[in-house]
Amino acid sequence: MLMPEDAKKGHMWINGIITPWAEANTHLINHGLHYASSVFEGERAYNKKIFKSQEHTARLFNSAKILGMEIPSSLEEIEKAKKTLIQKNNLTDAYIRAFAWRGGEEMGISAPASRINVAIGAWYWPTYFPQELRDNGIHLKTSQWRKPPANTAPTESKAAGLYMIGTLAKEEAMRQGCHDALMLDYRGHVAESSGANLFIVKDNILKTPTPDCFLDGITRQTIIEIAKEKNIPVEVKTILPEELYEADEVFITGTAAEITAVGKIDEQDYIVGAMTKLLRSAYEELVRL
Repeated sequence: MLMPEDAKKGHMWINGIITPWAEANTHLINHGLHYASSVFEGERAYNKKIFKSQEHTARLFNSAKILGMEIPSSLEEIEKAKKTLIQKNNLTDAYIRAFAWRGGEEMGISAPASRINVAIGAWYWPTYFPQELRDNGIHLKTSQWRKPPANTAPTESKAAGLYMIGTLAKEEAMRQGCHDALMLDYRGHVAESSGANLFIVKDNILKTPTPDCFLDGITRQTIIEIAKEKNIPVEVKTILPEELYEADEVFITGTAAEITAVGKIDEQDYIVGAMTKLLRSAYEELVRL
């Protein structure tokens, strides 16, 4: 999705300073760009309130810690900056991107002397998929790319470098006329889409893969909480591809995707069923409380 032109008229928060969007620059020689030492958060604001803002900020700090980066701001400062930026940019419903990266003071695989920079952007961003796909479901294509084991990559972090696999997978799927990719993990188990967690419904039981080599998303956790509140049985378990194709319903979850139904995986069709609609409605109500 292209960046909206209105975003370029707004401001960003960079290392504690509110800066016009057009002047929000960093040098090309920086460790985050060359070696992917960068972590980020994608967040949504509804009616000027960021949904689960503190959870996102806490995860940003945890991701940085996993990558050996110490963010030079407090959680309270980041929380305040996000709210200030929404007001400054005159936003009601918005997407917020908070991120941290190593600068260019030192180059090489190891760069402990590099400064840790922090920035936040906020802009209007509508639903990730158009209404037609929301009604009928998106088409996923099983990718050749797989999620790596947790002992080869920092899979518990929201680290920029991990998303290259998702980029390759999604672009591969889109070249074949699909909307996104279905990704398996290194064992051949069902993992998620290119950048969103996945759920299936079978015999009125909600099932989702164990997040042992991919990010346990905040939206994923929220859907599990909603389901339990509604006395819907939830199973967090290994899901094999053949189990996926026997599902009654499939949907993905994420801050950007929110709750998006899946209408097709490879050549297998699915309905946008009652449980998907129920959980989607409950989530939409919750984020606007």
